[in-house]
Amino acid sequence: MKTDHELLRTRASLLERLRNWQDDASWQEFFNVYWRLLYGVARKAGLGDAEAQDVVQETLISVAKHLPAFRYDPSIGSFKAWLLNLTRWRIISQFRKRPPLEVHRAPGDSTIRTDTVELVPDPNTLDMDATWEAEWQVNLLQAAMENVKRRLDPQRAQV
Repeated sequence: MKTDHELLRTRASLLERLRNWQDDASWQEFFNVYWRLLYGVARKAGLGDAEAQDVVQETLISVAKHLPAFRYDPSIGSFKAWLLNLTRWRIISQFRKRPPLEVHRAPGDSTIRTDTVELVPDPNTLDMDATWEAEWQVNLLQAAMENVKRRLDPQRAQV
């Protein structure tokens, strides 16, 4: 089993490999590791399926654009925190793309209803850091389980 130090080194080595846009295997590994995390946080922020998929795609594009100049320095901050900020900005961008909501009522209709806008979670009330950390833990566990499954024969993995 890898230690925390080895896992950090592996992630740093993956980031190094991602500088090469042609390294399809490394980009696929990065996608496999992080897409669920990005998607899950976007959904919990109140985005729909298509919007959350857009957050994943736009965040990965942003990572690709920034990695050639990105220098991993744990003393400045973690990659995880940087990725959280990129994701947060993409989520906010998705909310800004939404058209303004209008309340349509027939003339003379005084029925009290809950406006659609009140049914949508307010992204300002979401504790993004806590949501990110919870999704990070779920994603980490899932990745570990998949790693174990790959190392076992299919019968034992099923058990």
